[in-house]
Amino acid sequence: MADTVAAVINDVRADGDDAVRRYSAQFDGWSPASFRLSEEQIAKIVSSVPDTVLDDLRFAQRQVQGFAQAQRDSIRDFEVETLDGVFLGQRNVPVDASGAYVPGGRYPLTASAHMTVLTAKVAGVARVAATTPPNQGTPPPVSVAAMHLAGADEIYVLGGVQAVAALALGTETIAPVNILTGPGNAYVAEAKRQLFGEVGIDLFAGPTETLIVADEHADPLMVAVDLLSQAEHGPDSPCVLITTSEPVGRAALRHIEELLPGMATGKVAAAAWRDHGEVHVTDSLAEAFALADSYASEHVQILTEDPRLALDSMRNFGALFLGERTCVPYGDKLIGTNHVLPTRGAARYTGGLWVGKFLKTVTYQEVREDLSSAQLGEICGRLSRLEQFEGHARSGDLRAARFGDAELAWAELPERSV
Repeated sequence: MADTVAAVINDVRADGDDAVRRYSAQFDGWSPASFRLSEEQIAKIVSSVPDTVLDDLRFAQRQVQGFAQAQRDSIRDFEVETLDGVFLGQRNVPVDASGAYVPGGRYPLTASAHMTVLTAKVAGVARVAATTPPNQGTPPPVSVAAMHLAGADEIYVLGGVQAVAALALGTETIAPVNILTGPGNAYVAEAKRQLFGEVGIDLFAGPTETLIVADEHADPLMVAVDLLSQAEHGPDSPCVLITTSEPVGRAALRHIEELLPGMATGKVAAAAWRDHGEVHVTDSLAEAFALADSYASEHVQILTEDPRLALDSMRNFGALFLGERTCVPYGDKLIGTNHVLPTRGAARYTGGLWVGKFLKTVTYQEVREDLSSAQLGEICGRLSRLEQFEGHARSGDLRAARFGDAELAWAELPERSV
């Protein structure tokens, strides 16, 4: 797979649009006059989507926008005076352009448009280019509507490695972006991995993961239903139950076996449960939380008498879902938090996609007082010579002499021009 992805990326790098068109025709049977939808095409596609669907998309996007705006409001610029006349500051500057991949395939993840496009726009990204694969030879209407309503500046009907490579590298007709976001299949994930460094990415994504911590108060049917809600993502999706109650665990197992045959996605969910399902029984809730932390799961659902205990007891998770009134699909689709989350243990060192991912936190410095510059210069000279950086030291020496009374041993100090 890595070799296949590398070959596609190299061809797009070398041949631009020609390579993109060739691979789109090969993999998706899709080669329109333009991969980018015009305003007229977008309007026609959106008008074909039922009003109820559009209303639901707008509702979900209002929730995502509201939470993203709260995140943005929590990130502030500042300036502090650390010494007399020494001012240090921080600014949060949005990237110029981001690329949003909205998956198609087995499950067209329309909600990814909210999470990747809308969050970038709230962060202040001026240009968001969104792309989604064709669906049986046509643009997928609901995905296009979601990208449009979220505020995408450009919408492409293009999928797979060729789409990711085109956005990252640029072609004759697609300008490059600074960061790639959004989930995808294994090939898309590998393409993002290989392109990381030339562009930023949100996360190294793996299969969807879910973990439930339950005590004796949990409803076994709810445990079973919620585990299967994530198992249907794919046959390689881990589903873990950690419970302090063996009866709850055994009852949940029985419910899972009863529910699977009636699920439209039962074959996929059954494979995930068979190969990646686990049930653990612990002696205490503290032990359950510790075991859950060791998994660092993408989604962690807490079905206990006092679910908020997990907030103080756990540290490693992509997102927490507290109490029986909350479920992971709320986070996946509409509650407002971002569903692009760390997998494969990455929650030990990172959170999920958020407004801050589209911002560059940059700093600036200004020294306005002579005495402070002279003091910094003397110390800078000494510290730099400890590391044998003579050039650094001389920059400090010069200011110690210019703005203070230090001697300049290696040159004659010129008169200052008026």
